[in-house]
Amino acid sequence: MKSQALQDLVKKIFNDDKVKQQFISNPDSVISQYPLTEHEKKAILSAHAKIGLATSNSGQLEATYSPDTMWS
Repeated sequence: MKSQALQDLVKKIFNDDKVKQQFISNPDSVISQYPLTEHEKKAILSAHAKIGLATSNSGQLEATYSPDTMWS
């Protein structure tokens, strides 16, 4: 992952059920709380659209994306 903010966001989605539910219902409201670049925002939304980021698990995430392709 590129930035600490991006890492923090993904960790929060996976570890905080309230944030996870908010992300599922309104991803932009959660993303806007983190200082992400436009590219990082697009990557998060793309991952969410492709695999359901908030409902996937780390194994699914790793199988779908390599670290270099997902966040760069």
